Amino acid sequence: MALLSDRQKEELHKSMLEYLHTSNFTAAYNALKEDTGVEYTPDPKAKYAGLLEKKWTSVIRLQKKIMDLETRNASLQEELSIAPSKRAAMQADWVPRAPAAHVLTGHRGHITRVAFHPQYSILASASEDATVKIWDWETGEFERTLKGHHRAVHDVDFDHKGHLLVTCSSDLFIKIWDSENEWKNTKTLSGHDHSVSSVRFMPGDQYIVSASRDSTIRVFDVASTHLVRTISGHSEWVRCAVPSDDGRLLASASKDKTAKLWDPLTGECKGELRGHDNELEAVCFAPVAAYAAIRELAGLPKVGPKGPGAYVATGSRDKTIKLWDIQSGQMIKNLAGHDNWVRAIVFHPSGKLLLSAADDKTIRVWELSTGRCMKTVEAHSHFVATLAWGRQRVSTAKSNGVDAKADEAEKLVNVVASAGVDQIIKIWLP
Repeated sequence: MALLSDRQKEELHKSMLEYLHTSNFTAAYNALKEDTGVEYTPDPKAKYAGLLEKKWTSVIRLQKKIMDLETRNASLQEELSIAPSKRAAMQADWVPRAPAAHVLTGHRGHITRVAFHPQYSILASASEDATVKIWDWETGEFERTLKGHHRAVHDVDFDHKGHLLVTCSSDLFIKIWDSENEWKNTKTLSGHDHSVSSVRFMPGDQYIVSASRDSTIRVFDVASTHLVRTISGHSEWVRCAVPSDDGRLLASASKDKTAKLWDPLTGECKGELRGHDNELEAVCFAPVAAYAAIRELAGLPKVGPKGPGAYVATGSRDKTIKLWDIQSGQMIKNLAGHDNWVRAIVFHPSGKLLLSAADDKTIRVWELSTGRCMKTVEAHSHFVATLAWGRQRVSTAKSNGVDAKADEAEKLVNVVASAGVDQIIKIWLP
C-alpha cells in the first residue's frame, strides 16, 4: 500500500467497506472497519457507492484495449517486414514469377538497359529513342525524361552513392547527370570513334569505363572528364566492359566471340576466354557469395579464392551461358536452354542462382551448384535485352559476404527489372 497516498488509502478503504456492506458481507465489513480504523457510515447516495465495481470494470476495459493494440502492432510489424526493403531477409531465394508487379510504358524505341538507384526506389532506363527515363519502381510511376543524346542510348549506370548517373550513346558521347540537381547533364565526355555500347562507374566512382564499336575500352576521369587510358585488344565491336567488385579487373565481351580480362591501371590483358560459337552480348563477374556453388558445380575443393574477380559468366548469340575460372581460363560449365541470343545475365544475391534474359522472350533461372535450369519465366512479348537486380545501400560492413568499408557496403533487395524490344519495362516483386 506504500504506493498510495493517505487520501487514496482512505478512498479505497471506504469503497471496499461500501462494497462489503451492499454485498451483505457483515463479518468482513466489521473486521475491515476495525482493522483500518476508518469511520464510515454506509450511504447509497455517497460517492463510494459502486465505486469499486466501476474501477474494476474500467481496468478490464483498459486491458482489452491494450490487447487490441498489441494485436494491431503485431499486424503492422508483419506488414513492415514484407515491405520491399525487408523482403530480402525473409525470402533469400526469391526469384521473379509472373505476373510482373508493374508494367512501365512510355519509351518509343527499344529499351537497351535498366539500372536501379543504390538507395532509393528509382529506376533509370535507356532507349533507342535517344532518351533516358526515370521511374519509381515501388509505385510504378513515371518521374521524368532526360534528353541530351541525339541517337540511341545504349547503357546507363548509377555511381555507388546514387548522386550521379552516366549514359552512353551512338552519338559517340558519354554524359553524366546529377540526380541531386534536377538530373541536369553536368558533363559530356568524348573520345570514342564509334557507338559507345556500355559505360560503368568503377568502384570508388573516380573513373568510368566504357566499351565501343570502335573495338576499344576507354577509362575516363569523372572529375576532369579526361581520357585516362585506351585499352585495345579486341578485333571487333566491344559490347560491354564491367569492373570486378574491387576494381582490380575489367571483363569485356566482344563481337569477336571472346571475353577478355584486363588490368584497368595498366591496360594489360590478363586473360582471354574462348569457347563461344557466336558474338558475346554480356559478361558478369560472379559475387563472392556464389563461389561455393560454382566450386561445387566444377567439382573443385571447397577452399578456393576468397576475393572478388575469380569467376565470370558470359552470354552469347550462340544461345548459351558459360561459366569460367579466370585463373585457369578454363570453362567450368556450359548452360544451354535458351532458344535464341542470350542478352543479359545477373547473379542472384544469395549466390545460389543465375538469372538470364534472351531473345526467346524469357527469363531463365539457373541453379549454380548443378547447372540446371530450374525455372523459365515468360517475361515479354518480344526480345528481352536487359535484366537488373535492385540494390540498396546499407550501413553494414559486409557486401556479398565479403568484408568491405562501411560506406561502400551494399545489399541487394528483392526487385528485378527487365526490358527490351517491346518498349516496356517490367518490375518483378515478391
